[in-house]
Amino acid sequence: MGIKEMDIKLKEFVTGKAMDARAGARDLLRAGTDKKNLLLIKMARALLSGTEELIKENARDLEAARGKGLSKAMTDRLTLNEKRIKEMACGLEEVAALPDPVGEVLHLRQRPNGMQVGRMRVPIGVIGIIYEARPNVTADATALCLKAGNAVVLRGGSEAINSNRAIVSILRQEAKKEGFHEGIINFIDIPEREAVIEMLKLEGLIDLIIPRGGEGLIRAVVENSRIPVLKHYKGVCHVFVDRDADPLMAREICLNAKVQRPGTCNAMETMLVDEEIAQGFLPVVLKAMEEKGVAVKGDKKTMDIYPGAQEASEEDYYKEYLDLILNVRVVAGMDEAMEHIAKYGSSHSDSIVTMNYEKAMRFLREVDSAAVFVNASTRLNDGGQFGLGAEIGISTDKIHARGPMGLEELTCTKFIVLGSGQIRQ
Repeated sequence: MGIKEMDIKLKEFVTGKAMDARAGARDLLRAGTDKKNLLLIKMARALLSGTEELIKENARDLEAARGKGLSKAMTDRLTLNEKRIKEMACGLEEVAALPDPVGEVLHLRQRPNGMQVGRMRVPIGVIGIIYEARPNVTADATALCLKAGNAVVLRGGSEAINSNRAIVSILRQEAKKEGFHEGIINFIDIPEREAVIEMLKLEGLIDLIIPRGGEGLIRAVVENSRIPVLKHYKGVCHVFVDRDADPLMAREICLNAKVQRPGTCNAMETMLVDEEIAQGFLPVVLKAMEEKGVAVKGDKKTMDIYPGAQEASEEDYYKEYLDLILNVRVVAGMDEAMEHIAKYGSSHSDSIVTMNYEKAMRFLREVDSAAVFVNASTRLNDGGQFGLGAEIGISTDKIHARGPMGLEELTCTKFIVLGSGQIRQ
C-alpha cells in the first residue's frame, strides 16, 4: 500500500469514528437521566467483572513501556491493578449519583408581549478527548461526557493502547446491552500521530476538543485544530503572603501548596512575600520547605535573608516545575505582587494570605486567573474540592468554561421561547 493510499485509509477510519459518534450523540439526546445513570452503573460492574482481562491487557502495555525505557513515574501512571480498576468503577458510580444538568432551564423571564424567554442547558454534542498514558482517563472522561449527554471520541496515548482498547470494548458492550447506539463511545486505536491530526480536522463532526497532558501535547493540539479547544498550558501558581497575614496560617498554606502534591498543575511554583514581614517569615517557612525536600530559588532579597536559597533566573519565574522546587521573591507590597502574577503567571490558581478585607477583595477583583483564593491553598482548585463532583480537567480559557470542568461545563445552553401566538410587529 502506497503512502497516499495509507493516508486515505487513515482519514476514512478517523472520520468514520467521528460519524459514528455523531449518530450516537443523537441517540443520547433521547435518553433520560435514569437511563444514563443505569448505563453508568452497569459499566462500573462490567469493569469489575473484567478485571482479569484488563490486567492482562495492561501487562502488554507495561512490557512495551519497560522495553522503551519509560520513566518510573510514567510506568506508574500507566499501571492498572485491582485497586485502580475498583477506583475507575467507583468513579462511574459517583458520576451516576451526580445531578443531571441536561434540560435545566435558566433565567426564564417574561417579556412585555407575554412570551417567556430563557435558556436550556443542553449537551455540546461530540467531544474529543486527547490524552496521554493514564488508562483511567478512558473511563473517567467517558462517564462525564455520557452523563452530560455527549458522545465521546477518545484518543489515548500509544503507551496504553491495549489497556484503553480493552476498557472501551467493555464500555461499548454495556452500551449495546442497554439499548444505546455504540457510537456514544469511540476510540481511535491508531498509534500514529497522523490520526490525531486527522481528528483535529473534523470540524462539524466533533464539537469540542479537550486535551489532557503536558504543555507540549496541548500546544500541538491547539496549533493543529480546526475545532474549539478547551485547555490550560501549564499551572504557574502563586501564593502572596501579605504584611497583614497570620504567619502561622501563611506557613501552613504555603507548605500545603508546594509539598502536598508537587507534581500537579495547581501546586504553588512561586511564593511572593511582602518585604515588611520577609525578615521574620522567610527563615521559618523556608526551613520548613527544605525539611520537606524543597530546593529554594530566590531573588537577591531572599538570598540575603535566607542564604540557603539559590539565585532564581528570569526564566525560572515562568516555569512549571511540577517538582519540589520553589521560586521565592520579596515584593514591596500587593501591587508588585499582582504585577508579578500578571507577568509570569498562567491564569490558573493564585492565592493571597491576608487578614485585610480590602486587600483580599481587591486581589479577588484584579488577579485574572481561573481560580483566585483568599487564605487558602491553590491545591484546592479541583472539581471535587469545589463541590462539582468529578471533573474532566481545569480550563484557563475565558470562553465557555473556566476553572474545574464538571458536568455543567460539558454542556452549553440554547435559548428557548414559550409563546402564546406572539408575532413581531
